[in-house]
Amino acid sequence: MSEDTCNLRVGDSGKEVKLPVYSGTLGPKVVDIRKLYGQTGTFTFDPGFLATASCESKITFIDGEKGVLLYRGYPIDQLAQHSSHLEVCYLLMYGELPTAGQFAEFRSNITRHTMVHEGLKNFYNGFRRDAHPMATMVGVVGALSAFYHDSLDIHNPEHREISAHRLIAKMPTIAAWSYKYSLGQPFLYPDNKLGYAENFLRMMFGVPAEDYEVNPVVARALDRIFILHADHEQNASTSTVRLAGSSGANPFACISAGIGTLWGPAHGGANEAVLKMLGEIGSVKNIEACIRRSEDPKDPFRLMGFGHRVYKSYDPRAKIIRESCHEVLAELGVNDPLLDVAMALEEKALNEDYFISRQLYPNVDFYSGIILKAIGIPTNMFTVIFALGRTVGWVSHWMEMIKEPDTVIGRPRQLYTGATNRDYKPIAKRR
Repeated sequence: MSEDTCNLRVGDSGKEVKLPVYSGTLGPKVVDIRKLYGQTGTFTFDPGFLATASCESKITFIDGEKGVLLYRGYPIDQLAQHSSHLEVCYLLMYGELPTAGQFAEFRSNITRHTMVHEGLKNFYNGFRRDAHPMATMVGVVGALSAFYHDSLDIHNPEHREISAHRLIAKMPTIAAWSYKYSLGQPFLYPDNKLGYAENFLRMMFGVPAEDYEVNPVVARALDRIFILHADHEQNASTSTVRLAGSSGANPFACISAGIGTLWGPAHGGANEAVLKMLGEIGSVKNIEACIRRSEDPKDPFRLMGFGHRVYKSYDPRAKIIRESCHEVLAELGVNDPLLDVAMALEEKALNEDYFISRQLYPNVDFYSGIILKAIGIPTNMFTVIFALGRTVGWVSHWMEMIKEPDTVIGRPRQLYTGATNRDYKPIAKRR
């Protein structure tokens, strides 16, 4: 990280201050304003922190203008094409791709931690059967600290690593059991002979009365979804995990906070919104009329799953997930009118000027929503799948933050616009 300086003139006094300017390995320069208040008595105002670097990180880089997403320097399309989710987990956590020996040990550690404490099963009985699975996830993941308090010393590197492994390993079990509980079906224990995605699919859709055979095409598509959602820089849920972690909270509480943030429809509900939109369109013959409706700012109908807030061109994750989407649909031969609508809409988006001129290309949420529906995952579980994949990103950022020697508790400031100082009046004298 190289350093330069800039001069800034602040306030009526015209006082000039010199602030450090840092250049990372990639991305725009950053002005260090930590001493601005001390030198000038002035804060910056940046709602949503959209122009503020809240931390220094070596994990993920995004260039939205060019459509670039790198995990530890590796392009996302290469990882999704050639790697596996567990290998990506190792990369995000430790900074390098593993050797064969390192990966075998890591995979063994994750596999041995997939079971959860038997007492944790009783937590599910406290929820209503119709509870949203994300509500269950927030509660159960937060409760892990009550069962695994042998590794909660956040200043102990071994404890941090064990907790990280436990979270990555147990999340598929907790997620699948949330679904099983809503159906009233018995929980299935993990099967250590299966891979990460395969194990999750079996715990989701298998029953004790018969064997469950995992479809390799479906498993590979789900593994790619996990990879593509593993991290996305300082988004709302990751920032929440870091902020919670800055207080010294245990990792299970921090990840539970991240899950709660992801639950917000503006963050993790995009692929669910795609299915809702397809339902509103209803039929292929209605697509043209719905496109016209989306052009009217007074009409509440919106095209979901096209374009991206961060990526101003093509979502780099979409090309790979599109390939998996078509593989799954061809493999399963699902007869679903909504999937017909989705494919017809995709055809228009990739070939018609309305979409191309506005750069409204299908994004990762468009395709992942279609895949999840095709393999039988209900829409209220979509965000749970997102959380499952994102767990390693949250954990990696938490571990990175804890190791920083100058980490301080997060404390954003505010622009106060409320009442000025005033005196209390007894109720009889108020009007």
